[in-house]
Amino acid sequence: MWKVKRMNTARIVVLAIAVGAGGIAAYLVSGSDTPQLPAQPVQLKTVDVLVAKSDVGLGQSLKPEDLQWQTWPADSASGTFIKRSERPDATTQVTGSIARAPFIAGEPIREQKLVKADGSGFMAAILPTGMRAVSTEISPETGAGGFILPNDRVDVLLTKREKNGDRSGTDVVNSEIILTNVRVLAIDQAPKEKDGQNAVVGKTVTLELKPEQAETLARSRQTGTLSLALRSIADVNAPEIDTDDRPSRRGASVNIVRYGINSPTTMQK
Repeated sequence: MWKVKRMNTARIVVLAIAVGAGGIAAYLVSGSDTPQLPAQPVQLKTVDVLVAKSDVGLGQSLKPEDLQWQTWPADSASGTFIKRSERPDATTQVTGSIARAPFIAGEPIREQKLVKADGSGFMAAILPTGMRAVSTEISPETGAGGFILPNDRVDVLLTKREKNGDRSGTDVVNSEIILTNVRVLAIDQAPKEKDGQNAVVGKTVTLELKPEQAETLARSRQTGTLSLALRSIADVNAPEIDTDDRPSRRGASVNIVRYGINSPTTMQK
């Protein structure tokens, strides 16, 4: 009898455990069917920034159709950007300004790259304080074959023909760099590319020079032929070399033959 009661008690315990496990499983299953609420998207704070609607070239006067407001993440909006919340009439205010540097489509408009002409000409408007715009004649042969464009950097070389002192009847041509890393403002008074061309073959170049550089250029024009050497775009921030303080150095010299008599080419330093 005692054994029978013990077996019945064990069966009741096992049955109770099974029923409890089944209830827990049913609860978990029913809980997994509960619809999950979608995660709320994070609201990104934005501002309206004035940008160039299309490409704006160097020296171009801004028109209303060149500008538009564009939504911009507030965290990445620089303090130099023009914001609608601060200047709602900015489109009207910057209209007529001249671009001192090019803008690409979608680029934020910044006051640092604009200048108000206020009745002055284009060249006077884009010249930095203390600088001078000086023009000189060039040719395709002396202007890097027409590959020099406004805003490029060049060196100016002076080539002079001198008499040879050895009575050989030949002339010696010497060249030296008189100006280094100067900015080209215009080619034939064209401040930007024309008709989609990638090069402008001009007869006159306008350079941005310091007053003392302008004097050097003016003197050199009377003593020889000027040529331009195009520099890499990576040289924009290269240190300027003072041509007056450095030792005088001349490049290769070429003997000019007269009366059909050949003379060997010599090198001078």
